[in-house]
Amino acid sequence: MKIIAKSLAKGLAIILPIVITIELIRWLLVTIESRLAPLLELVLPPSWYLPGMAIAAFVLLCVLIGFSARWRGFDWLWQLPGKLLLKLPGTKQIYGMLQDLMDVMSGKNFADESVVMVKLPGADVELIGIVTKKGGIDGDRMSSLMNEEQLAVFIPMAYNVGGYTIIVPRSCTRNLEMKPAEALQLVLSGGLGSNGSSKP
Repeated sequence: MKIIAKSLAKGLAIILPIVITIELIRWLLVTIESRLAPLLELVLPPSWYLPGMAIAAFVLLCVLIGFSARWRGFDWLWQLPGKLLLKLPGTKQIYGMLQDLMDVMSGKNFADESVVMVKLPGADVELIGIVTKKGGIDGDRMSSLMNEEQLAVFIPMAYNVGGYTIIVPRSCTRNLEMKPAEALQLVLSGGLGSNGSSKP
């Protein structure tokens, strides 16, 4: 029985991530297709529309929006819906959390050497963190709470989107050759993942 239980656990560990990933991708593709297909059918003759054209149109739309966002006027326009969502009580927390998570995963607003190892005072314990702010930046609320020799470091928690933001002296940190997204994935998995180390 013990061998069967271990084999079952091992099989689930192999199969479930694959199944869940495929299902999430399938759900996303089906949602895009079902929402955009009626719009395309309004402007295209019925005989012209082929399954998958809505997904291709969505990808093209994302590329166009991303390209046009390089100009300040268009960037302001695309940021407007998000700013409105941040002002609504019900959607502010959800949209803000998703936006921050996407920013972290994409490395947005992070400079080089953003990933650091933080050494706790009086101990040999070190924590992996991501530098979010540096002291001495004019007009920044978080930076105004620190002096120029301090850093605000986000310490993510394993198996959770949450974490802690701590203010530490620069002398308590050492830089790691790792991208913020890689550090976040490493910490969230508790270091149990099989991903190899890579340099930016």
